Amino acid sequence: MPPTTKPLVSVGDLAWDVLAKPDTSLLPGGDTTGRMELSPGGSAANLAVWARRLGYPSTFVGKIGTGHFGALAQAGLEDEGVLAEVIRTPLHPTGVILALIDQRGQRAMLTGQGADWELLPEELPREVLLGAGHVHLTAWSLFRDPPRRAALAAAKLAEEAGATLSLDPGSFQMIQQAGRENFLSWISEVPFDIFFPNADEARAMSGESTSEAALAWLRGHYPKALIVLKMDEDGALLEGPQTPRTHIQASQDTLVDATGAGDAFGGVFLAHYLEHGDPVKAAKIAAQVGGWVVSRFGARPPVDEALKLRLAPLLSQPSPEVGA
Repeated sequence: MPPTTKPLVSVGDLAWDVLAKPDTSLLPGGDTTGRMELSPGGSAANLAVWARRLGYPSTFVGKIGTGHFGALAQAGLEDEGVLAEVIRTPLHPTGVILALIDQRGQRAMLTGQGADWELLPEELPREVLLGAGHVHLTAWSLFRDPPRRAALAAAKLAEEAGATLSLDPGSFQMIQQAGRENFLSWISEVPFDIFFPNADEARAMSGESTSEAALAWLRGHYPKALIVLKMDEDGALLEGPQTPRTHIQASQDTLVDATGAGDAFGGVFLAHYLEHGDPVKAAKIAAQVGGWVVSRFGARPPVDEALKLRLAPLLSQPSPEVGA
């Protein structure tokens, strides 16, 4: 990668995940044992970490509290090699997300509205965004204001700088609660080049009942965008202006905890795609990383030899260069 490569800048949430996987059902007034863990999280921050783990220069922009947990969250990014352009505030704590994980590994999230929900447009690091090669947003930054105006301002700065832009719609339940038409109106102000919905989010946006029909709806409404539809154990579907519809197989990993798998997929996809311009290969690598993540606990499990061995054959295969 040339040393002049402009970084990926991910704007949004940096938080702490409280992961809880009970051994038995939770009953009102009852007690049970289980696995609990505190780990760094936040969708936008996770994506930046995974892009950097694949070797792509990455920056995170967001807001944290001034307390000890905010400092630890920032240090966690910096330890990963991510440049942390954070705004610190004494008025709000660093965000916390409770992930309740069932026996199948699926999770339900309870999101605390911490400092990450309070980012203001005037707090954005303009020069950082104007120097980006790609900017990533998550719709968690669009569901209320603030931080909606800050996210839309970041999108405008990206467009002004000539950077490409990606968006993750964030949560099917939040789309439903906000109202489909409201959500579609908000994202109409984000000129994204790449869109990363999962199957539930695609159906909530489109009103369609199948992933294939939802993808067709998304392509019809966003014809200039590459749609990367994540379908868990069914793999992924890609389609874009220069990319015919392509199905990517999922890995064969056993689901332990789905937390952060979509963020890992997005970060790995962007790292490879922005460097090589090959969306199909980028999705194949991302699917393998996503499968490895769900077979472990937390959104950012430490990279091990098993992952390196898994990716080595894919990463050694040549890809066409961007623009080829």
